[in-house]
Amino acid sequence: MAEVAQQFEFMADDAGAFKTYTQQAGSIRKNGYVLIKGRPCKVIEVATSKTGKHGHAKCHFVGIDMVTAEKLEDIVPFSHNCSPRRLNHIGLKK
Repeated sequence: MAEVAQQFEFMADDAGAFKTYTQQAGSIRKNGYVLIKGRPCKVIEVATSKTGKHGHAKCHFVGIDMVTAEKLEDIVPFSHNCSPRRLNHIGLKK
């Protein structure tokens, strides 16, 4: 059995940390980053509505997909958690 285990080499490229974290929808602001429909987006517009007859206050996000530059929209209850994306900023050297 030990011989079989020695034949394999296990490699990992990260420590298993999540690429996102949770944050309440009401605390996300313009120029922030959030996942909309599973796509990483930069928020360009945020609108909030008051609590109404049918439940929670809502946040309306409009964002630009960071990969395809497509405009995406999402409506989320104000107190629910969203998943802002963890970003690594890489500076370019000239």
